[in-house]
Amino acid sequence: MIDPLVASLKISSSGLRVQSQRMRVVSENLANVQSTGDTPGANPYQRKTITFKSEVDRALGANLVEVKNIGTDKGDYRIEFDPSHPAADENGNVKYPNVNTLIELADMREASRSYEAGLQMMVKSREMITRTIDLLRSR
Repeated sequence: MIDPLVASLKISSSGLRVQSQRMRVVSENLANVQSTGDTPGANPYQRKTITFKSEVDRALGANLVEVKNIGTDKGDYRIEFDPSHPAADENGNVKYPNVNTLIELADMREASRSYEAGLQMMVKSREMITRTIDLLRSR
C-alpha cells in the first residue's frame, strides 16, 4: 500500500490537472465571445463545456478526478440586428456565440479557487512528509 501522504499528493495533483483544463476551456470561451461565422448566416463559435469523472486508482486505493468529456453547449446562439456586419444574413441578423460572459467568469473563479485549494493541500502534504523525514533523521 502507498503511504497516505503520497496518495494525498497524487489526489491533489489530479485535481490541479482537471482544474487547469477547466480554466483553459473557460479562457477559450471568453476569447471567442464575439466570434461570428465566416460567411453571412454561418454559425459562430459554440461554447465548450467540460465534465469530470471519478476514477479509482487501485494502486493508491483512492478516487482521482479526470476529465470525462470536453463537449459543446447546444444552447441557442445570441442574435443581434446589425445589417452592416459581414456575417449578417439577408435579414440583417448576426449570430453570436452562446457564451455568457458572467457564467464564464463565475466558472473561472470557481476553477481558480479549486486550483488554489488543491495547491494548498499539496503544500500541506509536502510539509508533513518533510517533517516526518526530519523526525526520522533525528533518531
